[in-house]
Amino acid sequence: MAAEFKEISPNASAGEKLMNWVDNRFPATKLFKEHMSEYYAPKNFNIWYIFGSLSLLVLVLQIVTGIFLVMHYKPDAALAFGSVEYIMRDVPWGWLIRYVHSTGASAFFIVVYLHMFRGLIYGSYRKPRELVWLFGCMIFLALMAEAFMGYLLPWGQLSYWGAQVIVNLFSAIPFIGPDLSLWIRGDYVVGDATLNRFFSFHVIAVPLVLLGLVVAHIIALHEVGSNNPDGVEIKAPNAPKDANGHPLDGIPFHPYYSVHDILGVGVFLMAFSAIIFFAPEFGGYFLEYNNFIPADPFQTPAHIAPVWYFTPFYSMLRAVTTEFVYVLMACTVLAAGVAVVKLRMSSLFKGVIVAAAVVVCALLAAIDAKFWGVVAMGAGVIVLFFLPWLDNSPVKSIRYRPDWHKYLYAGFVVNFLVLGYLGMLPPSPIGGRVSQFGTLFYFAFFLLMPWWSRWGTPKPVPDRVVYHAH
Repeated sequence: MAAEFKEISPNASAGEKLMNWVDNRFPATKLFKEHMSEYYAPKNFNIWYIFGSLSLLVLVLQIVTGIFLVMHYKPDAALAFGSVEYIMRDVPWGWLIRYVHSTGASAFFIVVYLHMFRGLIYGSYRKPRELVWLFGCMIFLALMAEAFMGYLLPWGQLSYWGAQVIVNLFSAIPFIGPDLSLWIRGDYVVGDATLNRFFSFHVIAVPLVLLGLVVAHIIALHEVGSNNPDGVEIKAPNAPKDANGHPLDGIPFHPYYSVHDILGVGVFLMAFSAIIFFAPEFGGYFLEYNNFIPADPFQTPAHIAPVWYFTPFYSMLRAVTTEFVYVLMACTVLAAGVAVVKLRMSSLFKGVIVAAAVVVCALLAAIDAKFWGVVAMGAGVIVLFFLPWLDNSPVKSIRYRPDWHKYLYAGFVVNFLVLGYLGMLPPSPIGGRVSQFGTLFYFAFFLLMPWWSRWGTPKPVPDRVVYHAH
């Protein structure tokens, strides 16, 4: 059956007639109302809630600048470095486009890390937003893949050798490792085939996945509604609503939070522009100085480290040594012992736990520590996916949790930053020990969360959101 067309007054303005013509063929006004003007968000959002829109802004910047860079870039091992120099020196405004793209890569991770931290402290991963969190973690994983593949494209010294080191890590996987790393490279060494396939994934495949995940993330968020610093569900069946069914503790996203986000965008763009125009390399953290040297397969740089946003996980990789594996075995035996002694269960289940501990210890002892380092690096990201089911606290927000939870979360942040800093430095005995402790703390934070999140007496959670003007 044909759709009914909405009629409009003949005296309507040209703009109204145009919008009516569009609405009869595409739900533009309906989408705007559902996701902006009639999407009610909690009225107590604070500054932490600007990083989602900033992430979307940086994604758009990266796509637009990437399109212009692709117009002049040559995905050829013999021409790639020269084409980047051509963009910087000869293409009109090419230097600006390249610096926006390179600075945008770091800015993307800064705002995403802050966005994820906000979700962590306010419990935005808890029911009913598990799927929102899972889509966000998938975005983070795709973003890491996109950044890694883009890191190779300038074909400088650190691009080349960084890719060589990371791809070679896959060779540590038992049985399939050597063939897998060969398949990823497309050759026996990082070369023209590697550059071409990384270019294809960086420019086409991963951005499409990213865009799809971002759309899914936003749709899932708007389906269940936004969380807030109090962790109070403003759209719950028993939440107070007005005569039209709108939550009394909510306000329309547009114009209130669209203006709120525009202010955040303005401040962000001022800082972003200051870096681009005055410190685009940012002391060698955003653009490493060795990467201004053409890739040379016969000259290894003195110290190879990934870009700063990968270094926390790189520290976890380096922390896993044979000695560290023995510590993991001891932790496994201790955990199994505590479970058998403390938990009430049948002898059968106790036997299963003991058998599982024996198997885990046997695997840890039999397989090279390099492989477990790769596992630790990957698990550092994958464990985030399980967060909605690890947190058993009776309240969502850090505001109403016991005070010592705040210190624990602060310690987690400091630990993550220390791991990131150590990942930039050359290996050292002291740094290695600190990295090992930091890796244990990182995983203990998540794996022991089902127990420690229940400890302590939470503060009373209000029935309605607590609004403080800011």
